[in-house]
Amino acid sequence: MSGIKLSIIGAGSAVFSLRLIGDFCKTRGLSGSFISLMDIDEERLNAVHKLATRYAAALRIDLDFEKTTNLKNSIKDADFVINSALIGGHKQLEIVRKIGERYGYPRGIDSQEFNMVSDYYTLSNYNQLKYFQEIANAMEELCPKAWLLQAANPILEGVTLLSRYSKIKVVGICHGHNSIEDLARHLGLNLPQIDWQVAGFNHNIWLNRFKYQGKDAYPILDRWMVEKREKWIPKTPFDDQLSPAALDMYKFYKRMPIGDTVRNSSWKYHYNLETKKKWYGEPWGGADSDLGWNWYQNHYLKEQTENTFRLSTNDSIDLLKVFPPDQMSGEQHIYLIDALVNNHQKRLILNLPNQGPIIPGIPENVVVEVPVIVDSSGLRPEEIDPPLPKRILEMYLLPRMLRMEWSLEAFITGDRGILEEILVRDPRTKSFEQVKAVIEEILALPFNQEMKRHYRYSL
Repeated sequence: MSGIKLSIIGAGSAVFSLRLIGDFCKTRGLSGSFISLMDIDEERLNAVHKLATRYAAALRIDLDFEKTTNLKNSIKDADFVINSALIGGHKQLEIVRKIGERYGYPRGIDSQEFNMVSDYYTLSNYNQLKYFQEIANAMEELCPKAWLLQAANPILEGVTLLSRYSKIKVVGICHGHNSIEDLARHLGLNLPQIDWQVAGFNHNIWLNRFKYQGKDAYPILDRWMVEKREKWIPKTPFDDQLSPAALDMYKFYKRMPIGDTVRNSSWKYHYNLETKKKWYGEPWGGADSDLGWNWYQNHYLKEQTENTFRLSTNDSIDLLKVFPPDQMSGEQHIYLIDALVNNHQKRLILNLPNQGPIIPGIPENVVVEVPVIVDSSGLRPEEIDPPLPKRILEMYLLPRMLRMEWSLEAFITGDRGILEEILVRDPRTKSFEQVKAVIEEILALPFNQEMKRHYRYSL
């Protein structure tokens, strides 16, 4: 058993934090550890802290917890830091989005081709990226040997930024690849018998290898498309792995998009609500429509948050029935920690620099999302076999990479002209006056004052 210190930044994100804490409690090899829960929202923080201590006690596992609103206190002497903080929360994201919509940018200026996920902001994300840097700077001072496990979006931009401009060890972690389970279920395949591999960027991964019982499994998907695709109906706005959009992307790119890649598609699927409904299904039109995102915020998030407070205020509820001790959450963070600390080898899907390169054709200082073998000796990315098709590389990944580079160049230089130029190239833009006005109004928001001082025109 190896006791460590884990700091969870943004621990008030109740649903996500409870998944991590539950997984940590179920990983016996991490008994004797200390978990620091940090958030600026004390009400949410108190609720998560109470549930965490109760759950550890119910499992009779030796863990100590603290709660704090101070970042530096939390990460001091940490071995691992998990950052899930969303600066300003969804409330501020929605304010920025509505300004964009008033100026003719449905779903806001941050909804860009190949980056349509509704809370993956890359243009108006100064406050978020700045906080990533603050965490990295504090870690260099207070826990220089620690790992930062970056969970908060935007992972592609954020982990690329930190891997280039900080000295800390950082890796990005997402769960989008879990949609392979949805694909297997729809196709009637036994998941352990599937030999699969994904590769790409965060929220932009493709099923490059897909074998079942040693044979190519893509013909099974082709048969499903002929026999059953007409019967597909989404159960939620996020149920899109076998949507018309996913299948159309597969037809064009010759590989299946996995997870949020289905959402991060071209304008072909996103022109308006009617178009979204055609490609992502009735009645919502996918997660990234007004209807789908309202469902997420007012149904899923609200319900999960209310459940957290209900559980934290009712000591009579048996937490072991709510969070079964024999079930892991599906998140990878604690698996990674356990593999590094206790040498319990694990195959994970991680975001790390493309050194090697792992994916030929992508620069080595760009972060890619690929399978990685992890144990106490470190992280060893798998060879991508077979390689991604040329069409995916040139018509999907490289255009997405350029958008990442543009947004980071704007952030690093503070040149407002770059933000404007990105929007000039947006098909929703009708005039340069429209571009200047929408950016000016976003910068004028009270919570964007530092951002406004940062973004000036180059001389």
